[in-house]
Amino acid sequence: MIITMSHGSGGASTAALIDDIFINEFNSDNRGELEDCAIVSGADKIAITTDSFVVTPVVYPGGDIGRLSVCGTVNDLLARGATPKYITCGFILETGLDTELLKKIVHSMAETAKEAGVRIVAGDTKVVEGNGGLMINTSGVGIICHDKSISSANVKVDDAIIVSGYLGEHHATILSTRLEIANDIVSDNAPLNDMVMSLVEAGVDIHTMRDVTRGGLATVLKEIAFASKVKIEIEDKLLPVPQNVKDFGGLLGLDPLYMGNEGKMVFVVPEAEAEEALKIIRSSNYGENAAVIGKAVDADEDGTLLLRTTLGGLRQLDVLQGEGLPRIC
Repeated sequence: MIITMSHGSGGASTAALIDDIFINEFNSDNRGELEDCAIVSGADKIAITTDSFVVTPVVYPGGDIGRLSVCGTVNDLLARGATPKYITCGFILETGLDTELLKKIVHSMAETAKEAGVRIVAGDTKVVEGNGGLMINTSGVGIICHDKSISSANVKVDDAIIVSGYLGEHHATILSTRLEIANDIVSDNAPLNDMVMSLVEAGVDIHTMRDVTRGGLATVLKEIAFASKVKIEIEDKLLPVPQNVKDFGGLLGLDPLYMGNEGKMVFVVPEAEAEEALKIIRSSNYGENAAVIGKAVDADEDGTLLLRTTLGGLRQLDVLQGEGLPRIC
């Protein structure tokens, strides 16, 4: 079946679409509870985020827009130390979209939500004229069950900088697919609940966590340095970049420091706790390639970010300039 404008009419076609595709995956235990909003359990302190996903293509090696939308939402909540609990999703469907593709994406979204331990509790579907495309908007709610203060502004001098794994895989995957370049690179899109909650439960003094997505690692670290008024120095030789991404980046002139990711987190912890934190991350799901890549070396009102090159020189890094790769997430 192909999506037509009648599927956005609010009538029988809309009801059939929702029942056949979305209810089957997201709400199979409560098929009669199609209310205007969902009522869920809460807490005294909650985290809320919202995001939109417009990735092209919608299916790519290692994932799809459905998995991506859950991972992106969950990881944003985790970055503030919240336990992700609930997600809402809004689907914008273009006419011409094949419902078999939609079913595949919705199933992927449901399976990723199960992996991440979140419930998809509310949603909306709209149909617009188009060429078979698909976009998803999500909102996420998480519960904060600890007294840690985790913020980009909390980095202290001598804190260690840890990145949770290989850089650049999602960016390289999307670009390879668009350019029809055959390689073995797959997206890193993943929910990072296990590693984050393991650190929190172990009592590691996490000062800062950030989800490394568009703009890449350099952009995130520059924002952290500026927010905390510190100078951060990282080492080129310590950056975890897989060889296939290095080769791909070298071919197209791409810098892994500015390539997008969808399953990586930056952690900033006291230097004395870095070894313990790294051990926990590496033993967690999706964290086996984590590395300590540098530290905050001094107070600095300008929030300077420096890369020590393999030749021993220092290169000053800034946030990504220009457009980068569009529609990456």
